[in-house]
Amino acid sequence: MRHQKSGRHFNRDTDARKALMRNLCTSLLESGRITTTEAKAKELRRWVERLITSAKPADVNARRRVSEDVSKPEVVERLFSNLLPRLSDRPGGYTRIIHKGPRLGDAAPMVIIELVD
Repeated sequence: MRHQKSGRHFNRDTDARKALMRNLCTSLLESGRITTTEAKAKELRRWVERLITSAKPADVNARRRVSEDVSKPEVVERLFSNLLPRLSDRPGGYTRIIHKGPRLGDAAPMVIIELVD
């Protein structure tokens, strides 16, 4: 039984799953909008919300915590200089998921996940 076990596994081991989510976080913060499957987007939403909330103090410790999950230093700088001032008064809900339709190859439900302005 899976009592109190949260998160999706994506048929990957822990390291691969963390790498997948870190890469998706970096891509979303870099471009502001990405297209992915619905399951990955719903899991990514949890990661990005926590990341932005932990970055809100905007001190050195927050930068170091964000740098653990975001692989590109320029994306970390963009988060702290451009995104945080826009999202500072927002109490949560930094992302939006828009349904796009099934993927042609395997009919997986595709969505667009984007940062809310």
